[in-house]
Amino acid sequence: MDNETKSLESIVNNNLNGRDLDEFNRIYYGRKNHHEVPIKDSSTAAAKEADFEIAAYAFPAKKEQTRPPRIVKVGIIQHSIAAPTDRPINEQKKAIFDKVKKIIDVAGQEGVNILCFQELWNMPFAFCTREKQPWCEFAESAEDGPTTRFLRELAIKYAMVIVSSILERDEKHAEILWNTAVVISDTGNVIGKHRKNHIPRVGDFNESNYYMEGNTGHPVFATRYGKIAVNICFGRHHVLNWLMFGQNGAEIVFNPSATIAAEAGSEYMWNIEARNAAITNCYYTAAINRVGFEEFPNEFTSADGKPAHKDLGLFYGSSYFSGPDGVRCPGLSRTKDGLLISVMDLNQNRQMKDRRCYYMTQRLDMYVDSLKKVLDLEFQPQVIHENDKTK
Repeated sequence: MDNETKSLESIVNNNLNGRDLDEFNRIYYGRKNHHEVPIKDSSTAAAKEADFEIAAYAFPAKKEQTRPPRIVKVGIIQHSIAAPTDRPINEQKKAIFDKVKKIIDVAGQEGVNILCFQELWNMPFAFCTREKQPWCEFAESAEDGPTTRFLRELAIKYAMVIVSSILERDEKHAEILWNTAVVISDTGNVIGKHRKNHIPRVGDFNESNYYMEGNTGHPVFATRYGKIAVNICFGRHHVLNWLMFGQNGAEIVFNPSATIAAEAGSEYMWNIEARNAAITNCYYTAAINRVGFEEFPNEFTSADGKPAHKDLGLFYGSSYFSGPDGVRCPGLSRTKDGLLISVMDLNQNRQMKDRRCYYMTQRLDMYVDSLKKVLDLEFQPQVIHENDKTK
């Protein structure tokens, strides 16, 4: 990946300085000062040895007279796969576990309270191949599969809530597959799970060959550190998906994703969607993407008339946090594994609700009525033409 751009930040920092850099930061990120949080020397050394990036930023709130600060330290991990995709399934999975454990250990060392991975972090994103074998063999139980067992021990060790996106094998219902986020408590117990609400049918991302739309609604998980939700990947394109997590009381919404920089990719949208959701719904968001190229044994086509190929293109990382005020931090690299930490004050959520009144002015009753009409088979769009008698 030597020819790939490292990050948007690298372009900016290499070409701007002084007042120009301050103004870019103010206009693009929402503040001149990124509020960088110091990293322990031991963490920096461990990250260097394991070859991953580490950074931390604060999202403070205004001091209140009647409520103490609600500080929570949140981490997100982006990474590439760790073994060739033609290796045995268990070997591929163990290689990822071994790689990511080093990053989790650093997160624990830094006192991270809640940690989230990218979408389907424990496997290659093989759904582009449309092959059922061997990729369905990565599926496992959400409650007691090997990935959950692996993470339970670390959750207990570091008193950390962990959000783990996996390919779930639903053993109670005909062993069908789901794209599922498992939420593991700091006690090691599984608090619950959420299944992906919106399944893409776009080029190589035709995932309905493997699993369909989820059936868990919009759950919010009440953890020791705050109320969290998971909007899995393609759900970020659906504003009502974000909205419902907010209506159910989410304070932090994670968006574990797998998205590419190719022509049919989403990179130009990536920096907007989770940030817009944070603004509109007055909660924190975390956008997490995987990294690197993943080459598969057999060629596949993208139904676009172009030649068959063996990889999707670059998964461009660039994971980041946004606050409810719309301020965001610099993203991680486009090309390198990384741990990004946010020290956030959850009091800012209510402060933004009070300041901007988005919930008070959102008119849910009006939209419920309008959407009921849209769903009617006899629906007539509300369009007024110049010569209509009644306007």
